[in-house]
This record gives sequence, structure tokens and C-alpha cells, in this order.
Amino acid sequence: MSQNTKNYYLPGPSFWPLIASISLFLLAGGFTMVLNKIAMGTPLMIAGGLALAYLLFGWFKEVIGESVGKLYNQQVDKSFRWGMGWFIFSEVMFFFGFFGALFYTRSVSLPWLADAQLLWPGFAATWPSAGPGLTEAFTPMGPWGLPAINTLLLLTSGATLTWAHWGLMKDNRKQLTIGLILTIALGVLFLYLQMHEYAEAGFTIKTGIYGATFYMLTGFHGLHVTMGAIMLSIILFRVLKGHFNAHDHFGFEAVAWYWHFVDVVWLFLFIFVYWL
Repeated sequence: MSQNTKNYYLPGPSFWPLIASISLFLLAGGFTMVLNKIAMGTPLMIAGGLALAYLLFGWFKEVIGESVGKLYNQQVDKSFRWGMGWFIFSEVMFFFGFFGALFYTRSVSLPWLADAQLLWPGFAATWPSAGPGLTEAFTPMGPWGLPAINTLLLLTSGATLTWAHWGLMKDNRKQLTIGLILTIALGVLFLYLQMHEYAEAGFTIKTGIYGATFYMLTGFHGLHVTMGAIMLSIILFRVLKGHFNAHDHFGFEAVAWYWHFVDVVWLFLFIFVYWL
């Protein structure tokens, strides 16, 4: 039985953390087995994915019910905001690691290899580098064309989401709904163009350090856009159900924070991966 006092909120006993542990264990274990070509790896990964989907649906349904039921107080709202803030900070550090690897490769390791005369014959210490004997074997991704279009799409999606937020603050449900629909549509279009870009790319993740850093950074960003679009779709569904108002809408705000973070990461990607 959950308890709501003046100073804190104490949720009742829950089996969801146990389901989370089991699902993540199955996913990680199955993935490890797949890498080692063990037969049971794929079924375990599928079971872990299904368990994770069940967890997310059930746990969030329970949390939404608590929120709609007015069980939360100001202390809980503050805790949610701090939690979301630290989560986004952890995501910043996640991408910082990949950007750090890109910087080290371009600005430290390649010049060092050249100075130490440790490069293979025919391998120039210039960026982009694909590896020994592959320097001229591929065309790197340029900044204009699809990357520039995707940048415009994400920046526009940030504006439509902010417009939707203004509608919520003014209790304009129509503006809120249209803004969310536009934001989701722009995110889906971004993902479609990203996949089209991958299909046309003249290199793969195996094309040396350039291919590895390019696909790791853009791939993980695409995963974050996918998760953001799913979360926005859930928020849209809640809006259509009549949830949120001008004074109580942290669920909307949390997803908006996440989406704006994804926008900012893409700007860094466009500048340092595509442009410079």
C-alpha cells in the first residue's frame, strides 16, 4: 500500500525492479552468447526484449495511474526533476566519451603515428582515415545534403515541441496536440532520412576508425531519437486522454527536456562529424 504524507511519498512494495533485473540479464546474457555464436543467444535476447517491453508498459502505467490519482506532492515533483536532470547528465557523459574518442583519433593518435613513423606504407596521417591501404577507397560523408536537411528537421522539431508547450501553458489543447503530432512526424522523417543516408553511404562501420566513430555516434543518436519519438507518442496519447494541465505536467516536461537534449547532440554531431 502506497503512502502519501505531507513531506514525502512512499510507494508500496513492487515487483517491477525484479522484472527489470531479469529482463536486462536476459538481454545482456543473450547478446554475449550471440557474440560468441552460442545457439541459445537469440532466444534469450528475444525473451529479454519482451520482458523489457512488459516492464516498461506495466511500470509506466502504474506510475501514470499514481500521477493521475494525485498521489504525488511537491517533494515527489522535485525528486522527479532532479532524477531527470541527472539522467540527462549521464547521457551527456555517454556521448562525451564518443566525442572524446573522435577528438583523440583525429588530433592526437594520427599525428603521433605520423611523427613516430609507425604508419603502414601508403597510409597517410590525414582525416578521414579508413585504415592501411584504404585511405582512397571510400568517400566520407559530407555535411550538405541529407545531414543538413536532418539538422533543419530536428531544429524545427524543437520549435514545434516548444510551441506545443506554450499551448499547454495556455490550456490550448488543440495547439498542444498539433505541436506534438508535428514533432513526432519530424522525428520519424529524420529517422527515415538517416536510414536512407546509411543505405547510400560508401563505407561501413568496419571502414577503419572513421567508419567506427561515424556509425557509433550517429547510430546511438538515432537510437535516442527513436526512444524520444516513442516517449512523445505516449505523451500524445495521454494528452488525448485529457492528462496534464498548466500546473501539473512534469511528464510532458521530462520528455521535452530529453528531446531538446537530442537536438543539441545532433548539432555537435553535424559540426564535428560531418562538417569539420
